[in-house]
Amino acid sequence: MRIIAGRLRGRDLGPVPDGVRPTSDRVRESLFSALGAMDGLRVLDLFAGTGALGLEAYSRGAEAVVLVERSRRVARTIAERLARLDLAADPTVRLVVADAKSAIRRLAREASPPFDLVLLDPPYAEEDARQATLEALVDAALLAPEARVVVERPKRHPLPPSTGLRLIDERRYGDTVLTWLGPAGRREA
Repeated sequence: MRIIAGRLRGRDLGPVPDGVRPTSDRVRESLFSALGAMDGLRVLDLFAGTGALGLEAYSRGAEAVVLVERSRRVARTIAERLARLDLAADPTVRLVVADAKSAIRRLAREASPPFDLVLLDPPYAEEDARQATLEALVDAALLAPEARVVVERPKRHPLPPSTGLRLIDERRYGDTVLTWLGPAGRREA
């Protein structure tokens, strides 16, 4: 697994930890092509797993990236990746070892500036985690007014409507569906 584009283009991220389902290169490339410029964005990568989504955003110019992973074992792998990429001491890249809802509450308590992009890719089997995490994000007021929330899910698990968020777009890649959401008050350009 490698970084696709940007300042870290081609850098190897190493092996995928056991039990982690990474976003495929094809889906990751399509996602970032659709998202466009990352310059200056604050990115929150929930359920980070390999860290590939957040690191791709960093490589493409994101101003700050917070990677959230609940598994200590998987988080150690992400920390090793950060060290290999010379990002372990970079203050613009932060690894939080906690479940998504706890990390959201922690960021809200710390008065974290709002995020422009949230990447949400929980294990496919954890259907309830998607909805609960989206609700926690809205409740914590961690989304910038023009924020985009991208949820990766299997096509067999539809994403129910979420209070405070509205559907912007949806794209299918085989069994994978990417759903773009934005704050309910967001205006389209």
